[in-house]
Amino acid sequence: MNDSPGWATPGSSPSDGEGSHGTQPPAGGPAGSGDSKWSAEQPPPGQWSSPTPGQASGQTPGQTPPSPQQQPPAAPQPGTGWGSYGNGQPGPGGWGTQSQSVKPGVIPLRPLGIGEILDGAVTTMRKHWRAVLPITLAVAVLVQLATVLLQKYAFGDVVLDQSSDAPLDEQINAVGSFVGLSAADGFLQLVASIVATAMLTMIFSRAVLGHGSSIGAAWREARPQLARLFGLTLLLGLGAALLFAVLVLPGALAGQPGLAVVGGLVAFGLILWLWIRFTLASPALMLEKATIRTALVRSSKLVKGSWWRIFGITVLTGIITTFVAGLIVLPLTMVGGLVFGGGLEGMAEGTGATSWGYLIMTAIGGVIALTITMPIQAGVTVLLYVDQRIRREALDLELARAAGIENYGTATPPTGG
Repeated sequence: MNDSPGWATPGSSPSDGEGSHGTQPPAGGPAGSGDSKWSAEQPPPGQWSSPTPGQASGQTPGQTPPSPQQQPPAAPQPGTGWGSYGNGQPGPGGWGTQSQSVKPGVIPLRPLGIGEILDGAVTTMRKHWRAVLPITLAVAVLVQLATVLLQKYAFGDVVLDQSSDAPLDEQINAVGSFVGLSAADGFLQLVASIVATAMLTMIFSRAVLGHGSSIGAAWREARPQLARLFGLTLLLGLGAALLFAVLVLPGALAGQPGLAVVGGLVAFGLILWLWIRFTLASPALMLEKATIRTALVRSSKLVKGSWWRIFGITVLTGIITTFVAGLIVLPLTMVGGLVFGGGLEGMAEGTGATSWGYLIMTAIGGVIALTITMPIQAGVTVLLYVDQRIRREALDLELARAAGIENYGTATPPTGG
């Protein structure tokens, strides 16, 4: 983002643990000053307020903050620093409720709890629906259209009954056509989801600062990194497939099913571990304008020490979105099967699975479900990235400056009691 210095790669020192969360970024620090923690694209100095103690208020550290009349009208009354509550006491890691936390956008600028992350994703979708929903709706329609055509014209041609009188070469050709069309469908869905994820990342990053966005602006900001995001996605997918093949194929080829099963379990565990470790690579790549290798390194550093927390939030998000999608898809699927698929008998025999009515009803449910769940999943990933940078790199200080909040983090919290 051009107006947020915190989205640039901050250098290795914060993630390596050399800096502390309470350390303020240096005043100034524009591109060209030699400070790697600052973006190359800095707004004019007059647009930000310096978080230097006493600026614009005449207060010294430890004194009472200026009255609300002295604050900008749009800025909430700040606390005494990140993670602090209204009484000046530091909060327990952001899992509680902060009564007077600074909240320029959809999340407060402090370490977040799981409820706040989920709420921030839903709030962004609700407040900025004009930018979010058209993107996910277009992707959902494209994905479901391709799926309907595949099921109608490819799946119905595949001969699964071995007693069929169809020649063997026709069965092989049908299966080959089905595999080819499935691969094309999967590739189309991959491209569409990557574009949607990239644009949603930009919308959510602006929502954190309380800024609106448009589809055109999101596209312009996301477009330069799309090729890298596509490469990152393919690299992770190919890596998982290669890891699975290396650990499972030797046992399978040697005719040792037990060894193949053990290899599969080990592969599953490693893939799961790597999936969480690199889950923040996508927002790091998009928001920091990083390379693929840098994004993977950044995600690994941010996730380090918080693997189980991020795993839990990611799994919970998946459970919630799956439940929501099921509530939408299953009733429409049942109606389509009973009305257009020949009833229970037709569904049991599979003869109604390729009827137009059944496919259309199922596709409608899929479009609605995907339109709702896609921004929630993308939003949780972006907000997890922001949360980890707040916890490790004091990103809240830079976000407050970018949001135009004055005197943020200037008071010194009490050390006693």
